Amino acid sequence: MSTVVGLTGQSGAGKTLVSRVFEDNGFGVINCDTVARNVTETGSACNKELSKYFPTCFDEKLELDRHALGSIVFSHRDKLDILNRIIFRYIRELIDENIAELSKDHSFILLDAPTLFEAGADEQCDIIVSVTADSDIRLKRIIMRDGLDEDSVLKRFESQHSEDFFRAHSDYVIENNGDTADTIVQTKMIIDKIKEDNIGSN
Repeated sequence: MSTVVGLTGQSGAGKTLVSRVFEDNGFGVINCDTVARNVTETGSACNKELSKYFPTCFDEKLELDRHALGSIVFSHRDKLDILNRIIFRYIRELIDENIAELSKDHSFILLDAPTLFEAGADEQCDIIVSVTADSDIRLKRIIMRDGLDEDSVLKRFESQHSEDFFRAHSDYVIENNGDTADTIVQTKMIIDKIKEDNIGSN
């Protein structure tokens, strides 16, 4: 059975770079953002269930209006809880299918999941790696990347786990405060350690 590594961390910490290093070093990668989009494809079972709670966010073909849904759930915590309860169940099921498929060709799999803990997907992982960065650096990255204003980004930060949480719930932590070369070195050291400790179990 393949070793599954969960990759998560704070918004703007730089998980994309770290994920690419894992992939370049032979890991099969499951991107949970892609998984989430797959489970909410037009007409899907997930959309059918969601439409019972968010009817204004779907047309007659059960195509999801993501902007409309986002406007609702990020303004009402109870609505977000409903969305997460439904969608995370479908996401975990598809992750299991992807793990089984990738295990045919990969001894090591990376589950790239920003909401790893919220989705309960950490239970599908053997090892957890988190990426952190100073808040001011993350703020600048997200403003540049997503074109959001500072207040919107800070509200996003407030709804997420703290750095202390990630450190307490991870086997490895990568600090990515701007030096790309250093981040790559940290990541490769962790990859080597994971392979060394688990190669015989696959």
